[in-house]
Amino acid sequence: MPQHGVVTSSATLPTTPLTRSAADERDEADALWWHDAVVYQVYPRSFADGNGDGMGDLPGVTAKLPYLRDLGVDALWLSPYYVSPMADAGYDVADYRDIDPLFGSLADAEAMIAEAHRLGLKVIADLVPNHTSDEHAWFQAALAAGPGSPERDRFLFRDGRGADGELPPNDWRSVFGGQAWSRVTEADGSPGQWYLHIFDVKQADLNWHNAEVRAEFEEILRFWLDRGIDGFRVDVAHGMVKAEGLPDWDHEQEMLDGANEDGDRPPMWDQDGVHEIYRAWRQVLDSYEPHGSRMMVAEAWVEPASRLARYLRPDEMHQAFNFHYLGSRWAATDVREAIETSLEANEMVGAPTTWVLSNHDVVRHASRLGAAEEPGRHNHKGLGPRDEQPDEELGLHRARAASALMLALPGSAYLYQGEELGLPEHGTLDDSYRQDPSWFRHGGEVVGRDGCRVPLPWKADAPAYGFNDTGESWLPQPASFARYAADVQEGVDGSTLELYRTLLRLRKELLLGRGDVAVVEGFGDDVLALQRTTPDDGRVLVVTNFGDEPVALPEGAVALVASADLVDNKVPTDVTVWASLPG
Repeated sequence: MPQHGVVTSSATLPTTPLTRSAADERDEADALWWHDAVVYQVYPRSFADGNGDGMGDLPGVTAKLPYLRDLGVDALWLSPYYVSPMADAGYDVADYRDIDPLFGSLADAEAMIAEAHRLGLKVIADLVPNHTSDEHAWFQAALAAGPGSPERDRFLFRDGRGADGELPPNDWRSVFGGQAWSRVTEADGSPGQWYLHIFDVKQADLNWHNAEVRAEFEEILRFWLDRGIDGFRVDVAHGMVKAEGLPDWDHEQEMLDGANEDGDRPPMWDQDGVHEIYRAWRQVLDSYEPHGSRMMVAEAWVEPASRLARYLRPDEMHQAFNFHYLGSRWAATDVREAIETSLEANEMVGAPTTWVLSNHDVVRHASRLGAAEEPGRHNHKGLGPRDEQPDEELGLHRARAASALMLALPGSAYLYQGEELGLPEHGTLDDSYRQDPSWFRHGGEVVGRDGCRVPLPWKADAPAYGFNDTGESWLPQPASFARYAADVQEGVDGSTLELYRTLLRLRKELLLGRGDVAVVEGFGDDVLALQRTTPDDGRVLVVTNFGDEPVALPEGAVALVASADLVDNKVPTDVTVWASLPG
Protein backbone atom coordinates (compact mmCIF):
# COMPACT_ATOMS: atom_id res chain seq x y z
CA MET A 1 0.00 0.00 0.00
CA PRO A 2 1.40 3.44 -0.85
CA GLN A 3 1.99 5.60 2.18
CA HIS A 4 0.28 8.97 1.91
CA GLY A 5 1.56 12.05 3.69
CA VAL A 6 5.31 11.45 3.30
CA VAL A 7 6.93 14.72 2.31
CA THR A 8 9.74 13.99 -0.12
CA SER A 9 10.49 17.41 -1.57
CA SER A 10 9.57 20.94 -0.70
CA ALA A 11 10.20 24.58 -1.48
CA THR A 12 9.56 27.48 0.87
CA LEU A 13 8.61 31.06 0.16
CA PRO A 14 10.48 33.63 2.25
CA THR A 15 7.67 35.57 3.85
CA THR A 16 6.66 37.89 6.59
CA PRO A 17 5.24 35.86 9.49
CA LEU A 18 1.49 36.30 9.56
CA THR A 19 -1.29 35.15 11.85
CA ARG A 20 -4.94 36.03 11.67
CA SER A 21 -4.94 37.36 15.23
CA ALA A 22 -1.92 39.70 15.19
CA ALA A 23 -3.05 43.14 13.98
CA ASP A 24 0.46 44.57 13.81
CA GLU A 25 1.61 41.70 11.63
CA ARG A 26 -1.42 42.21 9.40
CA ASP A 27 -0.41 45.86 8.93
CA GLU A 28 3.06 44.81 7.90
CA ALA A 29 1.66 42.19 5.56
CA ASP A 30 -0.67 44.75 3.98
CA ALA A 31 2.36 46.85 3.05
CA LEU A 32 3.63 43.78 1.20
CA TRP A 33 0.22 42.95 -0.25
CA TRP A 34 1.69 41.79 -3.53
CA HIS A 35 3.41 38.78 -1.88
CA ASP A 36 0.23 36.71 -2.00
CA ALA A 37 -2.29 38.88 -3.86
CA VAL A 38 -4.78 37.48 -6.33
CA VAL A 39 -4.78 39.99 -9.19
CA TYR A 40 -7.59 40.20 -11.76
CA GLN A 41 -6.59 41.42 -15.22
CA VAL A 42 -9.08 43.86 -16.71
CA TYR A 43 -8.87 44.30 -20.47
CA PRO A 44 -10.71 47.65 -20.49
CA ARG A 45 -12.13 47.57 -24.00
CA SER A 46 -13.83 44.22 -23.28
CA PHE A 47 -14.77 44.36 -19.60
CA ALA A 48 -17.80 46.66 -19.38
CA ASP A 49 -19.08 49.47 -21.58
CA GLY A 50 -20.50 52.43 -19.68
CA ASN A 51 -21.65 54.61 -22.58
CA GLY A 52 -22.95 52.01 -25.05
CA ASP A 53 -20.56 52.73 -27.92
CA GLY A 54 -19.38 49.12 -28.09
CA MET A 55 -16.02 49.80 -26.45
CA GLY A 56 -15.39 49.06 -22.78
CA ASP A 57 -14.33 52.06 -20.72
CA LEU A 58 -13.21 53.22 -17.29
CA PRO A 59 -16.71 54.17 -16.05
CA GLY A 60 -17.71 50.62 -16.98
CA VAL A 61 -14.82 49.26 -14.91
CA THR A 62 -15.78 51.45 -11.95
CA ALA A 63 -19.37 50.21 -12.05
CA LYS A 64 -18.18 46.58 -11.87
CA LEU A 65 -15.70 47.01 -9.02
CA PRO A 66 -18.15 45.58 -6.45
CA TYR A 67 -18.24 42.41 -8.57
CA LEU A 68 -14.45 42.10 -8.24
CA ARG A 69 -14.63 42.73 -4.51
CA ASP A 70 -17.29 40.06 -4.13
CA LEU A 71 -15.30 37.65 -6.28
CA GLY A 72 -12.58 37.88 -3.66
CA VAL A 73 -9.59 39.26 -5.57
CA ASP A 74 -7.13 41.69 -4.00
CA ALA A 75 -6.21 43.87 -6.96
CA LEU A 76 -6.96 44.65 -10.58
CA TRP A 77 -4.46 45.19 -13.35
CA LEU A 78 -5.72 47.23 -16.29
CA SER A 79 -4.30 46.83 -19.77
CA PRO A 80 -3.35 50.19 -21.35
CA TYR A 81 -5.87 53.01 -21.27
CA TYR A 82 -3.53 55.76 -22.50
CA VAL A 83 -3.97 58.01 -25.54
CA SER A 84 -3.22 55.82 -28.55
CA PRO A 85 -4.09 55.39 -32.24
CA MET A 86 -4.88 51.78 -31.23
CA ALA A 87 -2.73 50.07 -33.84
CA ASP A 88 -2.04 47.39 -31.22
CA ALA A 89 -5.00 47.79 -28.85
CA GLY A 90 -3.37 50.57 -26.86
CA TYR A 91 0.11 49.09 -26.60
CA ASP A 92 1.16 51.85 -29.00
CA VAL A 93 1.11 54.80 -26.60
CA ALA A 94 0.98 58.39 -27.86
CA ASP A 95 0.65 60.06 -24.43
CA TYR A 96 1.51 58.26 -21.19
CA ARG A 97 -0.06 60.95 -19.00
CA ASP A 98 -3.60 61.02 -20.35
CA ILE A 99 -6.52 58.67 -21.03
CA ASP A 100 -7.69 57.85 -24.52
CA PRO A 101 -11.19 59.25 -25.14
CA LEU A 102 -12.31 55.71 -26.03
CA PHE A 103 -11.92 54.86 -22.34
CA GLY A 104 -12.91 58.15 -20.72
CA SER A 105 -10.83 60.87 -19.10
CA LEU A 106 -8.11 61.34 -16.54
CA ALA A 107 -10.87 62.26 -14.07
CA ASP A 108 -12.52 58.88 -14.81
CA ALA A 109 -9.22 57.12 -14.06
CA GLU A 110 -8.82 58.98 -10.77
CA ALA A 111 -12.41 58.16 -9.81
CA MET A 112 -11.87 54.50 -10.63
CA ILE A 113 -8.69 54.35 -8.52
CA ALA A 114 -10.42 56.06 -5.60
CA GLU A 115 -13.42 53.71 -5.73
CA ALA A 116 -11.19 50.65 -5.96
CA HIS A 117 -9.31 51.77 -2.88
CA ARG A 118 -12.57 52.43 -1.05
CA LEU A 119 -13.56 48.82 -1.75
CA GLY A 120 -10.20 47.52 -0.57
CA LEU A 121 -8.77 46.79 -4.03
CA LYS A 122 -5.30 47.72 -5.24
CA VAL A 123 -4.82 49.02 -8.79
CA ILE A 124 -1.99 48.08 -11.15
CA ALA A 125 -1.41 50.06 -14.35
CA ASP A 126 0.11 48.70 -17.53
CA LEU A 127 3.35 50.46 -18.52
CA VAL A 128 4.70 50.16 -22.08
CA PRO A 129 8.36 51.25 -22.06
CA ASN A 130 9.88 49.31 -24.97
CA HIS A 131 8.29 51.49 -27.64
CA THR A 132 6.00 54.42 -28.27
CA SER A 133 3.43 55.07 -30.95
CA ASP A 134 4.73 56.69 -34.10
CA GLU A 135 2.21 59.42 -33.22
CA HIS A 136 3.96 60.20 -29.92
CA ALA A 137 5.29 63.77 -29.84
CA TRP A 138 8.84 62.50 -29.45
CA PHE A 139 8.71 60.39 -32.60
CA GLN A 140 7.16 63.18 -34.62
CA ALA A 141 9.95 65.46 -33.41
CA ALA A 142 12.50 62.84 -34.42
CA LEU A 143 11.10 62.70 -37.96
CA ALA A 144 11.28 66.49 -38.24
CA ALA A 145 14.74 66.86 -36.71
CA GLY A 146 16.65 64.56 -39.04
CA PRO A 147 19.66 62.24 -38.77
CA GLY A 148 22.14 62.77 -35.95
CA SER A 149 19.76 64.90 -33.89
CA PRO A 150 19.10 64.51 -30.13
CA GLU A 151 15.46 63.85 -31.02
CA ARG A 152 16.37 60.82 -33.11
CA ASP A 153 18.69 59.51 -30.43
CA ARG A 154 15.65 58.81 -28.24
CA PHE A 155 14.79 56.02 -30.69
CA LEU A 156 16.80 53.45 -32.65
CA PHE A 157 17.35 55.17 -35.98
CA ARG A 158 20.12 53.76 -38.17
CA ASP A 159 21.46 54.24 -41.68
CA GLY A 160 20.60 51.42 -44.04
CA ARG A 161 22.96 48.95 -45.59
CA GLY A 162 23.68 48.71 -49.31
CA ALA A 163 25.09 51.23 -51.75
CA ASP A 164 22.31 53.76 -51.14
CA GLY A 165 21.12 52.64 -47.71
CA GLU A 166 18.28 50.76 -49.37
CA LEU A 167 18.62 47.70 -47.13
CA PRO A 168 17.60 47.56 -43.47
CA PRO A 169 20.38 47.92 -40.88
CA ASN A 170 20.16 44.25 -39.87
CA ASP A 171 18.07 41.14 -40.49
CA TRP A 172 15.80 41.33 -37.46
CA ARG A 173 12.22 40.23 -37.87
CA SER A 174 9.16 41.73 -36.21
CA VAL A 175 7.27 39.68 -33.65
CA PHE A 176 4.14 40.52 -35.63
CA GLY A 177 5.65 39.37 -38.94
CA GLY A 178 7.82 40.99 -41.61
CA GLN A 179 11.02 42.92 -41.05
CA ALA A 180 11.60 44.93 -37.89
CA TRP A 181 12.76 48.08 -39.69
CA SER A 182 10.95 50.80 -41.65
CA ARG A 183 12.55 53.51 -43.72
CA VAL A 184 11.45 57.10 -43.29
CA THR A 185 11.24 59.89 -45.82
CA GLU A 186 13.34 62.87 -44.76
CA ALA A 187 12.07 66.46 -44.71
CA ASP A 188 13.53 67.10 -48.19
CA GLY A 189 11.63 64.14 -49.62
CA SER A 190 14.62 61.83 -49.95
CA PRO A 191 14.71 58.23 -48.66
CA GLY A 192 16.18 58.42 -45.19
CA GLN A 193 17.16 56.40 -42.18
CA TRP A 194 15.48 53.32 -40.80
CA TYR A 195 13.88 52.95 -37.37
CA LEU A 196 13.50 49.76 -35.37
CA HIS A 197 10.08 48.38 -34.44
CA ILE A 198 10.27 44.93 -32.90
CA PHE A 199 6.48 44.92 -32.98
CA ASP A 200 4.21 46.87 -35.34
CA VAL A 201 5.46 49.52 -37.75
CA LYS A 202 3.57 52.06 -35.61
CA GLN A 203 5.50 51.01 -32.48
CA ALA A 204 8.95 52.59 -32.58
CA ASP A 205 11.49 51.11 -30.16
CA LEU A 206 13.02 53.54 -27.70
CA ASN A 207 16.76 53.88 -27.11
CA TRP A 208 17.23 52.97 -23.45
CA HIS A 209 20.86 54.09 -23.51
CA ASN A 210 19.50 57.64 -23.81
CA ALA A 211 19.38 59.60 -20.52
CA GLU A 212 16.27 61.54 -21.58
CA VAL A 213 14.34 58.31 -22.10
CA ARG A 214 15.29 57.04 -18.65
CA ALA A 215 14.41 60.31 -16.94
CA GLU A 216 11.08 60.56 -18.77
CA PHE A 217 9.89 57.16 -17.63
CA GLU A 218 10.85 57.80 -14.04
CA GLU A 219 8.62 60.88 -14.22
CA ILE A 220 5.83 58.81 -15.79
CA LEU A 221 6.05 56.40 -12.85
CA ARG A 222 5.73 59.31 -10.42
CA PHE A 223 2.80 60.78 -12.35
CA TRP A 224 0.71 57.64 -11.80
CA LEU A 225 2.00 56.88 -8.33
CA ASP A 226 0.93 60.38 -7.29
CA ARG A 227 -2.58 59.48 -8.50
CA GLY A 228 -2.74 56.44 -6.27
CA ILE A 229 -1.59 53.61 -8.56
CA ASP A 230 -0.28 50.73 -6.45
CA GLY A 231 1.94 49.09 -9.03
CA PHE A 232 2.90 48.55 -12.65
CA ARG A 233 2.79 45.63 -15.02
CA VAL A 234 5.79 46.26 -17.29
CA ASP A 235 5.21 45.29 -20.90
CA VAL A 236 8.07 43.49 -22.72
CA ALA A 237 10.22 43.95 -19.63
CA HIS A 238 13.06 41.90 -21.10
CA GLY A 239 13.23 43.78 -24.40
CA MET A 240 14.15 47.38 -23.71
CA VAL A 241 17.92 47.05 -24.07
CA LYS A 242 19.38 45.68 -27.28
CA ALA A 243 22.81 44.15 -27.77
CA GLU A 244 25.60 46.57 -28.61
CA GLY A 245 25.90 47.09 -32.36
CA LEU A 246 22.52 45.47 -33.10
CA PRO A 247 24.08 42.28 -34.57
CA ASP A 248 22.23 40.11 -37.06
CA TRP A 249 19.96 37.36 -35.72
CA ASP A 250 19.01 34.94 -38.46
CA HIS A 251 16.14 33.29 -36.63
CA GLU A 252 12.43 33.73 -37.23
CA GLN A 253 10.87 35.66 -34.36
CA GLU A 254 8.32 33.89 -32.26
CA MET A 255 6.18 35.98 -29.95
CA LEU A 256 8.71 37.27 -27.40
CA ASP A 257 11.15 34.49 -28.20
CA GLY A 258 13.67 33.13 -25.73
CA ALA A 259 17.04 31.56 -26.39
CA ASN A 260 17.51 29.50 -29.55
CA GLU A 261 18.25 25.80 -29.69
CA ASP A 262 21.94 26.48 -28.99
CA GLY A 263 21.12 28.45 -25.84
CA ASP A 264 22.06 31.82 -27.36
CA ARG A 265 19.95 34.77 -26.27
CA PRO A 266 18.56 36.92 -29.07
CA PRO A 267 20.20 40.36 -29.19
CA MET A 268 16.84 42.06 -28.68
CA TRP A 269 15.80 40.11 -25.56
CA ASP A 270 17.02 39.68 -21.98
CA GLN A 271 20.15 41.80 -22.21
CA ASP A 272 21.93 42.49 -18.92
CA GLY A 273 21.43 46.24 -19.27
CA VAL A 274 17.73 46.01 -18.40
CA HIS A 275 18.56 45.39 -14.76
CA GLU A 276 20.08 48.82 -14.28
CA ILE A 277 16.78 50.36 -15.42
CA TYR A 278 14.75 48.40 -12.88
CA ARG A 279 17.09 49.26 -10.05
CA ALA A 280 16.41 52.92 -10.74
CA TRP A 281 12.67 52.31 -10.96
CA ARG A 282 12.71 50.39 -7.70
CA GLN A 283 14.17 53.43 -5.97
CA VAL A 284 11.28 55.52 -7.28
CA LEU A 285 8.68 53.06 -6.03
CA ASP A 286 10.36 52.62 -2.66
CA SER A 287 10.28 56.37 -2.08
CA TYR A 288 6.49 56.15 -1.61
CA GLU A 289 4.96 55.24 1.75
CA PRO A 290 4.29 52.75 3.18
CA HIS A 291 7.72 51.53 2.16
CA GLY A 292 7.51 48.50 -0.09
CA SER A 293 3.82 48.90 -0.85
CA ARG A 294 4.25 49.83 -4.54
CA MET A 295 5.20 47.00 -6.85
CA MET A 296 6.25 46.01 -10.36
CA VAL A 297 5.52 42.78 -12.21
CA ALA A 298 7.50 41.92 -15.32
CA GLU A 299 6.17 40.52 -18.55
CA ALA A 300 9.45 38.78 -19.29
CA TRP A 301 9.46 35.72 -21.52
CA VAL A 302 12.77 34.46 -20.16
CA GLU A 303 14.08 30.95 -19.64
CA PRO A 304 15.47 29.16 -17.72
CA ALA A 305 13.77 30.06 -14.44
CA SER A 306 17.13 30.94 -12.90
CA ARG A 307 17.59 33.60 -15.58
CA LEU A 308 14.10 35.00 -14.97
CA ALA A 309 14.82 35.15 -11.24
CA ARG A 310 17.51 37.77 -11.91
CA TYR A 311 14.69 40.25 -12.56
CA LEU A 312 13.45 39.58 -9.02
CA ARG A 313 16.54 40.43 -7.01
CA PRO A 314 15.74 42.53 -3.93
CA ASP A 315 16.49 45.85 -5.63
CA GLU A 316 14.67 45.15 -8.93
CA MET A 317 11.23 43.82 -9.83
CA HIS A 318 8.87 42.43 -7.21
CA GLN A 319 7.33 39.77 -9.47
CA ALA A 320 7.54 38.28 -12.94
CA PHE A 321 4.82 36.39 -14.76
CA ASN A 322 5.39 32.64 -14.66
CA PHE A 323 4.99 31.78 -18.33
CA HIS A 324 6.72 28.44 -17.83
CA TYR A 325 3.82 27.43 -15.62
CA LEU A 326 1.24 28.92 -18.00
CA GLY A 327 2.55 26.83 -20.89
CA SER A 328 2.87 23.52 -19.06
CA ARG A 329 1.33 20.47 -20.68
CA TRP A 330 -1.63 19.01 -18.77
CA ALA A 331 0.34 16.23 -17.10
CA ALA A 332 1.40 15.70 -13.50
CA THR A 333 5.10 15.52 -14.36
CA ASP A 334 5.08 18.76 -16.37
CA VAL A 335 3.08 20.78 -13.86
CA ARG A 336 5.12 19.49 -10.93
CA GLU A 337 8.36 20.38 -12.71
CA ALA A 338 7.12 23.92 -13.41
CA ILE A 339 6.09 24.43 -9.78
CA GLU A 340 9.32 23.08 -8.29
CA THR A 341 11.59 24.88 -10.74
CA SER A 342 9.80 28.19 -10.22
CA LEU A 343 9.82 28.02 -6.44
CA GLU A 344 13.45 26.98 -6.24
CA ALA A 345 14.64 29.73 -8.58
CA ASN A 346 12.67 32.46 -6.83
CA GLU A 347 13.73 31.26 -3.39
CA MET A 348 17.34 31.95 -4.40
CA VAL A 349 16.54 35.67 -4.70
CA GLY A 350 13.96 35.87 -1.92
CA ALA A 351 11.01 36.61 -4.23
CA PRO A 352 7.45 35.30 -4.25
CA THR A 353 6.36 33.28 -7.27
CA THR A 354 3.47 34.27 -9.50
CA TRP A 355 1.08 31.82 -11.13
CA VAL A 356 -0.99 32.48 -14.23
CA LEU A 357 -2.99 30.40 -16.72
CA SER A 358 -4.50 32.96 -19.11
CA ASN A 359 -4.06 36.54 -20.28
CA HIS A 360 -4.82 38.79 -23.25
CA ASP A 361 -1.96 37.33 -25.34
CA VAL A 362 -2.70 33.60 -25.23
CA VAL A 363 -5.58 31.27 -26.01
CA ARG A 364 -7.77 30.98 -22.91
CA HIS A 365 -6.86 27.98 -20.79
CA ALA A 366 -10.41 26.62 -20.90
CA SER A 367 -9.75 26.05 -24.62
CA ARG A 368 -6.06 25.12 -24.49
CA LEU A 369 -6.86 22.34 -22.02
CA GLY A 370 -9.48 20.91 -24.36
CA ALA A 371 -7.07 20.56 -27.25
CA ALA A 372 -6.66 17.11 -28.78
CA GLU A 373 -2.86 17.34 -28.79
CA GLU A 374 -0.66 18.53 -25.92
CA PRO A 375 -3.49 20.09 -23.91
CA GLY A 376 -2.34 23.10 -21.91
CA ARG A 377 0.45 24.16 -24.24
CA HIS A 378 0.19 27.72 -25.47
CA ASN A 379 1.21 29.47 -28.66
CA HIS A 380 0.82 33.02 -29.85
CA LYS A 381 -0.79 32.13 -33.17
CA GLY A 382 -4.28 32.00 -31.70
CA LEU A 383 -7.22 29.76 -32.53
CA GLY A 384 -9.25 30.30 -35.68
CA PRO A 385 -12.14 28.76 -37.62
CA ARG A 386 -9.77 26.71 -39.81
CA ASP A 387 -8.14 25.10 -36.77
CA GLU A 388 -9.35 21.96 -35.02
CA GLN A 389 -11.66 23.20 -32.29
CA PRO A 390 -11.04 22.09 -28.70
CA ASP A 391 -13.46 19.94 -26.73
CA GLU A 392 -15.36 22.68 -24.87
CA GLU A 393 -16.74 20.47 -22.10
CA LEU A 394 -13.41 18.74 -21.45
CA GLY A 395 -11.56 22.04 -21.56
CA LEU A 396 -13.81 23.60 -18.93
CA HIS A 397 -13.58 20.51 -16.71
CA ARG A 398 -9.78 20.66 -16.78
CA ALA A 399 -9.70 24.44 -16.51
CA ARG A 400 -11.60 24.30 -13.23
CA ALA A 401 -9.11 21.74 -11.93
CA ALA A 402 -6.15 23.78 -13.15
CA SER A 403 -7.46 26.94 -11.48
CA ALA A 404 -8.10 25.14 -8.21
CA LEU A 405 -4.53 23.84 -8.24
CA MET A 406 -3.09 27.25 -9.09
CA LEU A 407 -4.98 29.06 -6.34
CA ALA A 408 -3.63 26.60 -3.76
CA LEU A 409 -0.02 27.56 -4.46
CA PRO A 410 2.00 30.00 -2.36
CA GLY A 411 2.72 33.37 -3.90
CA SER A 412 0.60 35.61 -6.11
CA ALA A 413 -1.97 34.46 -8.67
CA TYR A 414 -3.17 36.35 -11.75
CA LEU A 415 -6.61 35.80 -13.24
CA TYR A 416 -7.72 36.95 -16.68
CA GLN A 417 -11.16 38.50 -16.94
CA GLY A 418 -13.82 35.93 -17.72
CA GLU A 419 -11.90 32.88 -16.61
CA GLU A 420 -13.99 32.89 -13.43
CA LEU A 421 -16.94 32.32 -15.75
CA GLY A 422 -15.19 29.46 -17.53
CA LEU A 423 -15.08 31.41 -20.81
CA PRO A 424 -13.53 29.57 -23.75
CA GLU A 425 -11.71 31.18 -26.65
CA HIS A 426 -13.90 32.53 -29.45
CA GLY A 427 -12.28 30.08 -31.86
CA THR A 428 -14.64 30.70 -34.77
CA LEU A 429 -14.41 34.49 -34.97
CA ASP A 430 -14.90 35.53 -38.58
CA ASP A 431 -11.75 36.91 -40.17
CA SER A 432 -13.51 40.13 -41.18
CA TYR A 433 -13.55 41.24 -37.53
CA ARG A 434 -9.86 40.70 -36.78
CA GLN A 435 -7.83 43.61 -35.43
CA ASP A 436 -4.64 42.00 -34.13
CA PRO A 437 -1.65 43.33 -36.12
CA SER A 438 -0.26 39.78 -36.24
CA TRP A 439 -3.14 38.85 -38.55
CA PHE A 440 -2.29 41.59 -41.04
CA ARG A 441 1.51 41.40 -40.89
CA HIS A 442 1.47 37.61 -41.32
CA GLY A 443 -0.82 37.86 -44.31
CA GLY A 444 -3.65 36.00 -42.60
CA GLU A 445 -1.52 32.98 -41.70
CA VAL A 446 -1.64 33.83 -37.97
CA VAL A 447 -5.11 34.56 -36.60
CA GLY A 448 -3.70 36.34 -33.55
CA ARG A 449 -5.16 37.18 -30.16
CA ASP A 450 -8.61 38.62 -30.86
CA GLY A 451 -10.33 35.40 -29.79
CA CYS A 452 -9.37 35.84 -26.13
CA ARG A 453 -10.32 39.54 -26.12
CA VAL A 454 -14.04 39.29 -26.88
CA PRO A 455 -16.27 41.37 -24.53
CA LEU A 456 -17.53 39.61 -21.42
CA PRO A 457 -21.07 38.25 -21.02
CA TRP A 458 -22.75 39.67 -17.92
CA LYS A 459 -26.43 38.89 -18.64
CA ALA A 460 -27.62 36.00 -20.77
CA ASP A 461 -30.75 37.70 -22.13
CA ALA A 462 -29.49 41.28 -22.50
CA PRO A 463 -28.10 43.14 -25.54
CA ALA A 464 -24.43 42.26 -26.03
CA TYR A 465 -24.96 39.88 -23.08
CA GLY A 466 -24.96 42.86 -20.71
CA PHE A 467 -21.66 44.30 -21.91
CA ASN A 468 -23.76 47.45 -22.44
CA ASP A 469 -27.40 48.42 -22.99
CA THR A 470 -27.18 49.01 -26.76
CA GLY A 471 -25.97 45.71 -28.15
CA GLU A 472 -22.89 47.32 -29.72
CA SER A 473 -19.68 45.32 -29.39
CA TRP A 474 -16.27 46.02 -30.92
CA LEU A 475 -15.85 42.25 -31.41
CA PRO A 476 -18.87 39.97 -31.81
CA GLN A 477 -19.64 37.56 -28.99
CA PRO A 478 -20.47 33.96 -29.87
CA ALA A 479 -23.90 32.60 -29.00
CA SER A 480 -22.27 30.12 -26.62
CA PHE A 481 -21.41 33.02 -24.28
CA ALA A 482 -25.03 33.11 -23.09
CA ARG A 483 -24.57 29.97 -21.01
CA TYR A 484 -21.44 31.44 -19.41
CA ALA A 485 -22.99 34.79 -18.45
CA ALA A 486 -22.41 35.94 -14.90
CA ASP A 487 -26.10 36.25 -14.06
CA VAL A 488 -26.86 32.59 -14.85
CA GLN A 489 -24.00 31.48 -12.58
CA GLU A 490 -24.63 33.85 -9.69
CA GLY A 491 -25.57 31.84 -6.60
CA VAL A 492 -25.72 28.55 -8.53
CA ASP A 493 -24.04 25.77 -6.60
CA GLY A 494 -21.31 24.16 -8.69
CA SER A 495 -21.06 26.98 -11.25
CA THR A 496 -17.58 28.11 -12.21
CA LEU A 497 -18.20 31.57 -10.79
CA GLU A 498 -19.18 30.15 -7.41
CA LEU A 499 -16.23 27.74 -7.52
CA TYR A 500 -13.84 30.69 -7.93
CA ARG A 501 -15.53 32.58 -5.11
CA THR A 502 -15.17 29.59 -2.81
CA LEU A 503 -11.53 29.02 -3.79
CA LEU A 504 -10.65 32.66 -3.21
CA ARG A 505 -12.48 32.78 0.12
CA LEU A 506 -10.73 29.66 1.41
CA ARG A 507 -7.38 30.79 0.08
CA LYS A 508 -7.68 33.91 2.28
CA GLU A 509 -9.09 32.12 5.31
CA LEU A 510 -6.35 29.49 5.23
CA LEU A 511 -3.66 31.98 4.15
CA LEU A 512 -2.55 29.62 1.40
CA GLY A 513 -0.77 32.45 -0.41
CA ARG A 514 1.99 32.21 2.19
CA GLY A 515 3.92 29.48 3.90
CA ASP A 516 5.32 26.12 2.90
CA VAL A 517 4.41 23.72 0.14
CA ALA A 518 5.63 20.15 -0.17
CA VAL A 519 5.08 17.41 -2.71
CA VAL A 520 3.46 14.29 -1.26
CA GLU A 521 4.45 10.99 -2.85
CA GLY A 522 2.47 7.80 -2.98
CA PHE A 523 -0.45 8.77 -5.20
CA GLY A 524 1.03 7.53 -8.48
CA ASP A 525 2.74 9.14 -11.45
CA ASP A 526 -0.46 10.69 -12.82
CA VAL A 527 -1.34 12.52 -9.62
CA LEU A 528 0.11 15.71 -8.18
CA ALA A 529 -0.41 15.96 -4.42
CA LEU A 530 0.78 18.92 -2.38
CA GLN A 531 0.68 19.59 1.32
CA ARG A 532 0.13 23.14 2.50
CA THR A 533 0.76 24.17 6.10
CA THR A 534 -1.41 26.96 7.47
CA PRO A 535 -0.12 29.52 10.02
CA ASP A 536 -2.03 27.78 12.82
CA ASP A 537 -0.24 24.51 11.93
CA GLY A 538 -3.20 23.11 10.09
CA ARG A 539 -2.58 20.91 7.08
CA VAL A 540 -4.31 21.12 3.71
CA LEU A 541 -3.85 18.42 1.10
CA VAL A 542 -4.24 19.49 -2.53
CA VAL A 543 -4.71 16.65 -5.01
CA THR A 544 -5.01 16.96 -8.79
CA ASN A 545 -5.73 13.76 -10.68
CA PHE A 546 -4.32 13.85 -14.23
CA GLY A 547 -4.81 10.10 -14.71
CA ASP A 548 -7.61 7.88 -15.94
CA GLU A 549 -8.52 6.21 -12.65
CA PRO A 550 -10.09 7.78 -9.53
CA VAL A 551 -7.72 8.35 -6.62
CA ALA A 552 -8.68 7.80 -2.99
CA LEU A 553 -8.03 10.50 -0.44
CA PRO A 554 -6.17 9.36 2.70
CA GLU A 555 -8.18 8.25 5.69
CA GLY A 556 -9.45 11.16 7.74
CA ALA A 557 -9.13 13.73 4.95
CA VAL A 558 -12.17 15.99 4.67
CA ALA A 559 -12.84 17.75 1.35
CA LEU A 560 -13.06 21.54 1.64
CA VAL A 561 -13.65 22.32 -2.04
CA ALA A 562 -13.36 20.40 -5.29
CA SER A 563 -13.44 21.40 -8.94
CA ALA A 564 -16.05 18.66 -9.52
CA ASP A 565 -17.93 16.18 -7.35
CA LEU A 566 -15.96 13.44 -5.62
CA VAL A 567 -17.22 9.86 -5.74
CA ASP A 568 -16.92 7.86 -2.50
CA ASN A 569 -14.20 10.24 -1.32
CA LYS A 570 -12.22 9.53 -4.48
CA VAL A 571 -10.86 12.20 -6.85
CA PRO A 572 -12.02 11.57 -10.43
CA THR A 573 -10.02 12.26 -13.58
CA ASP A 574 -9.13 15.91 -14.23
CA VAL A 575 -10.31 17.08 -10.81
CA THR A 576 -8.58 19.03 -8.04
CA VAL A 577 -9.64 18.84 -4.40
CA TRP A 578 -8.52 20.72 -1.29
CA ALA A 579 -8.90 18.61 1.84
CA SER A 580 -8.10 19.18 5.49
CA LEU A 581 -5.90 16.56 7.12
CA PRO A 582 -6.21 15.36 10.71
CA GLY A 583 -3.67 16.83 13.11
